[in-house]
Amino acid sequence: MEDKVIKTKEKEFDKLTIKDNFIFGAVMRNEKQCKTLLECILGIKIRKIEYTDVEKVIEKTYSSKGVRLDVYVEDDMNTVYNIEMQATNKKNLPKRIRYYQAMIDLNIIEKGSSYNKLKKSFIIFICDYDEFGFGRHIYTFTRTCREVAGLEFGDDTTVIVLNTNGIADDVSDDLKNLLKYIGGQAPRGELARSLDNEVQNVKNSEKWRREYMTLQMRDRENVELGEMKKQVFLIRKITRDKVAATSDFLGVSESFVIKVMDLIEENPDLDDEEIAEMLVDF
Repeated sequence: MEDKVIKTKEKEFDKLTIKDNFIFGAVMRNEKQCKTLLECILGIKIRKIEYTDVEKVIEKTYSSKGVRLDVYVEDDMNTVYNIEMQATNKKNLPKRIRYYQAMIDLNIIEKGSSYNKLKKSFIIFICDYDEFGFGRHIYTFTRTCREVAGLEFGDDTTVIVLNTNGIADDVSDDLKNLLKYIGGQAPRGELARSLDNEVQNVKNSEKWRREYMTLQMRDRENVELGEMKKQVFLIRKITRDKVAATSDFLGVSESFVIKVMDLIEENPDLDDEEIAEMLVDF
C-alpha cells in the first residue's frame, strides 16, 4: 500500500507547477530569485536577504495549528518578508493573514522584550483569483486612521495581495507577466522565464524530489495521527459493554477498540495524542 502511495506522489511531483506551495517555496530558496521577486513586487532594491528556519518559526509560535510558511526571509535593514502562494479561494484570506502576522511577530519578539524590537514586516499573498473583485493586479494595505486623512497607524506592517487575473494597468510589465505565468500562461518576460527555469531545476532535482516525498509522507502520517486521536478520545468515554456499538460507529474492529481501552487503562498518565502515537507505531 505504501509503495502505491509513493508512486502516486512521484507522478504528482512531475505535474506540479509554481502554483504548488512546495515548488514555490523551493524556487524561493534561490536567493537571487527570491530577492528579484521581492524587488519587483515592492519596487525597491534589497541588498541582501537571509533565510529563517520556517519549521522553527512554527514550532516557536503556533505549532499546534500546523501552518507551514512558504517563504520567510529577512533583509539587512531589519525587515521581514513572508510570501505565500494561494491557488484556491478558501474564503478566509484576511483572517488568515491576521494569523500569519501574529506568528511572525511572536517569532521576532522574546517574552518580556520591548515592542520596539518588532521589525518592519511585509506579508505578501499571490492569489490565483481576485480576492476583492476590483480587477487589480495588486492590493496594498496599511493601517490608517478613518477620521484623519493621511494619519498612519505606524505599526510598520504592510499586507500585499496579488491577483493573477488582474486587468488594470497598475503594475510593471514584468510583474504582469509573472502573474500571468503563475496563472497558467507561458512565461513571458525576464522574471517569469527565470522563475520557470528554476521550477524546472527544482523538478529535476533528486534532493527536492526526496524532500517532497518526505513531506507528503509526514503529512499523511499526521492525518492518520489526527484521526487516531479522535478515535481514542471517543473510546476513552465508553465502558466495556459498549465495545460492539463503538466498533460499528467508528467503522473499526472490536479488537481495535479493546486494544485502545487496554492502552488507556495501562497508561493512565498518557493523553489522547500519546495513546494515538502508540497505536500508529504498532
